Amino acid sequence: MPPELQVKLLRVLQEHEIERIGGRDTIRVDVRVITATNRDLQSGVADGSFRRDLYYRLNVFPIRLPPLRERTDDIPLLVHFFARRYAGKIGRKISRIPRGAMDRLIAYRWPGNVRELENVIERAVILSPGPELEIAGELLPALQSRAGIPATGSQRQDISSRVGAQASDMSLTAMERSHILAALKQSKWKLEGPEGAAIALNLNPSTLRSRMKKLGITRPATHDI
Repeated sequence: MPPELQVKLLRVLQEHEIERIGGRDTIRVDVRVITATNRDLQSGVADGSFRRDLYYRLNVFPIRLPPLRERTDDIPLLVHFFARRYAGKIGRKISRIPRGAMDRLIAYRWPGNVRELENVIERAVILSPGPELEIAGELLPALQSRAGIPATGSQRQDISSRVGAQASDMSLTAMERSHILAALKQSKWKLEGPEGAAIALNLNPSTLRSRMKKLGITRPATHDI
């Protein structure tokens, strides 16, 4: 928020007055302001980028939302919610989330919070070949314990064995290529339209063409592949 806007907001909070853009009259208002930020405003006050008086005006009743890694009980609920959402979007049925996959999702630190979890589940739904949600090793680059310390002992061995088993089956790129090929075969290599592969994959046709080019997927001489 630029300094000049901070001053205007402070006036609303202190004087309960506004002026319409282009207007000359002062209008009295009675409003309740709810604000949210992912920045450290106290640091902003210290370095002068955020007004101290505005900070204390806004900081009447602070509510801290802990990061996802501090509320791991929410992870299974969110996983099931996002799996249903994206499976419905692409017309796929995900009926089971294996315990091993859920354990890995719970153990991950989630530096990108809920948005990162949503993206991982969306990709997992797209790449899972069957009704079970499969979490490829590449989707979670660094598994750590809840305390933020790398897993040790039997925990590390157990996690490593699961990751290794999943990663060895098929790489993320190979899985994506296989999934796109399956959609193209089902649509008889029709990319666009209601029955095209782009709709089945929930992709823009131009995005699908770009992915095909990157993965080396070319239309065969015949459709029977």
